[in-house]
Amino acid sequence: MTTSTKGTAKAPAVLVLEDGRVFRGRAYGAVGVTFGEAVFSTGMTGYQETLTDPSYHRQVVVMTAPHVGNTGVNDEDPESKRIWVAGYVVRDPARVPSNWRARRSLDEELRTQGVVGISGIDTRALTRHLRERGAMRVGIFSGSALPDEDTMLAEVRQAPEMKGADLSAEVATKKTYVVPAIGEKKFTVAAVDLGIKGMTPHRMAERGIEVHVLPATATAEEVFAVNPDGVFFSNGPGDPATADHPVSVMQAVLERGTPLFGICFGNQILGRALGFGTYKLKYGHRGINQPVQDRTTGKVEVTAHNHGFAVDAPLDKVSDTPYGRAEVSHVCLNDNVVEGLQLLDKPAFSVQYHPEAAAGPHDAAYLFDRFVSLMEGQRA
Repeated sequence: MTTSTKGTAKAPAVLVLEDGRVFRGRAYGAVGVTFGEAVFSTGMTGYQETLTDPSYHRQVVVMTAPHVGNTGVNDEDPESKRIWVAGYVVRDPARVPSNWRARRSLDEELRTQGVVGISGIDTRALTRHLRERGAMRVGIFSGSALPDEDTMLAEVRQAPEMKGADLSAEVATKKTYVVPAIGEKKFTVAAVDLGIKGMTPHRMAERGIEVHVLPATATAEEVFAVNPDGVFFSNGPGDPATADHPVSVMQAVLERGTPLFGICFGNQILGRALGFGTYKLKYGHRGINQPVQDRTTGKVEVTAHNHGFAVDAPLDKVSDTPYGRAEVSHVCLNDNVVEGLQLLDKPAFSVQYHPEAAAGPHDAAYLFDRFVSLMEGQRA
C-alpha cells in the first residue's frame, strides 16, 4: 500500500475489481494505492468498530449504508489500537460530523492512519455485483496521475487472495497482557488472541473474569500455565484452513476438558479441531443485522457478523468426534450456514458471530453467561 495524507477533496479515484469492473469516484481518506479483498458490510451504524476490527485485515470494506461519517470519530469506540481495513468505500460521506463525543472527522482519521478510500460511487451497484460474483480482489487508486485501466487491473490480479492466507499472527498481540476482573474476581480465563476485539475481554471482565490475553503463537503449555478456569479463542482474519497451530492448541484444551468458548475464527478452529472441514463463503456475512437461530432454545437473535469462511458440519444429526458427540447449535436463517457448535460430552461451545455487541445488538450477550455457567459447573 502506498499512501499520502495530503488533502483529498478533489483527487480522482478509481476502484478496479479483479473481474474488470471499474468504478470512478473521489478520494476519501488518504491518497494512494491499496489492495485487498472486496467485501460489503450491511451495518447502518458502528463504522468505527468495523474499521478497527482486526478481522478486517487485508479487506476493502464497502459500506452499504449510503451516508457514512455522520458521528465522526471518538476515542472511546475503537476495538483495537489502529484501523485494520485495507481500504474503505462509501457513497456519500458526511461533510460535517455531528456528535457530542466526536473528536475529529472520519475522513481526517482515515488520512492520519494512511487508509486509502473512495467516495461518490454507486455502492448499491457494487454490492449487488459482489453478491452475484462473490468477494474478490480489488484495488483503489487515487491521485493526480492514475495508471490506465489495463495496468490497474494487472496489479489487482497480482495481489494475494484471501483463500490460503494465514493472518492471525499479524494482528494478534505480541506479548501477554491481563484485563482485570471488574469487581470480585471469580474466574481466570486464558484468551488466545487471533485478532481479538477490545470489547470481548471487557464483557468477560464485567462477569468477574480475569482475562489473560495470549499471542496467537502461544503453546498449550503457555495456555495452561495461566491455570485457567476456561479458555477462549477469539475472532480473527484469514483462512481457517491455514490455522494448524491454534487447532492443535485447542485440541489440547479439549483433551484436558477445560471449559472452552470460541467466537468467529474460534468457531472455525473448533470445527477443524473436531474434524470438520471449512470453506469460503461466496460473499460472507458482515454487518450487525444477521438473523441466527439458537437451536438449543429455538430463539431467533439479531447478531453481528464478520466472516468470509464457515464450518462444514451436518445440520441434521449429532456427529461423533474424537472428543465426544457434537452438534450444530446455531444456524443462520438467511442461508443455513453453521453459526455455532457445541460438544455434548465436554464443556465446549462456539459461535460464528460476535456476542460482544461492538457494534451491534445485545441479543447474544447470554453466551458469556453460558461460558460462566460452564466454568461454574466444572468447578463444582
